[in-house]
Amino acid sequence: MAKGSGGSRRGLRWALAGIGIGAGLGALVSAASSGLAVYFARRIVIPGNAQDDVEILHVDGFDEDLRIHLAATPDTLVNGTYGLYFAGGTGHATIGDIIEYDPASNTVSREVLAVNAGDLRAARRGRWTGTAYPHPDATGLPHREIELTSDAGRLPAWVLPTTSATPRSTWAILIHGRGGSRAEGLRSAPVLDALEMPALAISYRNDAEVRAAKGARYGLGDTEWLDVDAAIDYALAHGARDVVVFGWSMGGAIAFQAASRGRNRAAISALVLDGPVVDWYDVLDHQAKQNFLPTPIARLTLDMITRPWARPVTGLETPLDLDRMDWVQRAAELDKPVLLIHSEDDEFVPTRAAHALAKVRSDLVRMPAYRKARHTKEWNVDRRQWNDDVAQFLDANVPDRRADVFRTAGLD
Repeated sequence: MAKGSGGSRRGLRWALAGIGIGAGLGALVSAASSGLAVYFARRIVIPGNAQDDVEILHVDGFDEDLRIHLAATPDTLVNGTYGLYFAGGTGHATIGDIIEYDPASNTVSREVLAVNAGDLRAARRGRWTGTAYPHPDATGLPHREIELTSDAGRLPAWVLPTTSATPRSTWAILIHGRGGSRAEGLRSAPVLDALEMPALAISYRNDAEVRAAKGARYGLGDTEWLDVDAAIDYALAHGARDVVVFGWSMGGAIAFQAASRGRNRAAISALVLDGPVVDWYDVLDHQAKQNFLPTPIARLTLDMITRPWARPVTGLETPLDLDRMDWVQRAAELDKPVLLIHSEDDEFVPTRAAHALAKVRSDLVRMPAYRKARHTKEWNVDRRQWNDDVAQFLDANVPDRRADVFRTAGLD
C-alpha cells in the first residue's frame, strides 16, 4: 500500500476499517484477544522495571582473581566484557570472558573484572547488560553531574570533558535506549577521550531517572527528541560549535528525530547509531512474531498506539506517528553522515531496515559488518573494532576544529 494511504505508508500495514474494528476483524477478535492486544500495546509504551533474571550460582577466588558462576543463557554464553547489575540494581560488576562452560549443568564461569558497587558474593540473581561502566568513575575519566532543563522538567546528565588541553569544538551527545540509563553511553567515553571530543551523557523524559508519574509513556522517539535539543543547547553554550549524536536502540530513533525536527538540527554534524531502530514497523512486526501474536491481535496492537481512539487505553497523550520514524521510506530526506553499527545476531531489533537504509543512501551511510553481538552489545563483543569504526568515521566526517575558548566542558 502506498505511503499515506489510510493515514500511513502501509495503512499501518495491518490497518483496520475506519478508526475502529472492522466487521470482519470484529468477528475474529474476542474479548480475550482484545485484552491481549491492550496488554502488548501498553507494554510497548509504558516504561517497565528491569528484572534480575540471571541466576548467580556462586563467586569464588580472591579480589584480584574473582570468577563468577552463572546459569548459561544466550547472553552469558557470548564472550566479551559486560555489566551485571544485582541487588535490585544497587550493585554492579564488570564481567569478562568465559573461563569455562559446562553444557551438562548448563552453567558458565566468567572472569570478574571489577565490582563497582555492592556485595557480589551475596548476590543470587542479577541482570545482564551491555552497560560495562555504571558510572563515569568506572571509566577513570573526569566528569561532572549536571541537570539539563526541558519542557519535561529537570534531566540529570553527565558532562565528560576530555583529558586533552586542546579539545575539539565538536561534542558528542549520548542517548541511551528504551529501558536503559545514561550509563549505557559510557562505553564510548574512552574512544571519545582519545579523539579529544567532549561528551554529554543524557537522560530524557520517561526514563528511570526522570519518570515522575505512573502515567509516563514512551514516545518511541516521537517526543524524546525535544530533550536532545536541550542537551545541544547546553553544549553550544559551553564551547561546542557542533555535535555528533550517538544513539543506542531507541536512542537511534530519537537521534533521527533530533536531526530532522530539532531546532538545533543544523548543529548536528553526524550520527553514530548502535543497534538502532530505523523503522518501528519492522521492529514491532519482528516482536509480534517473537511473541507468537496472531495477526488480528498484532493488527489491533499496532492500531492502538497509532490511532486517537485508543488513547484512553494506552494512556498516550497523542498517537505515535510511526511513518515519521520510518527512515527507509524517508531515506531521501537524510542529510547527515551516519555510522550504523548493528550486529546480524541482534535478537531484538532486526538488521533489515539498517541494511536497506545503508543500501539506498550509500553516499551518507556506512554500515560495517558485526556478528555474534546481541542487542546493542557490539562494543562488548569487540571493543577494538567498535572504537576503530567510530574513530575512522568521525575523522572522515567531522572536521577536527579546536575550541577557541574551551569553557572546561561545563566544569567551570
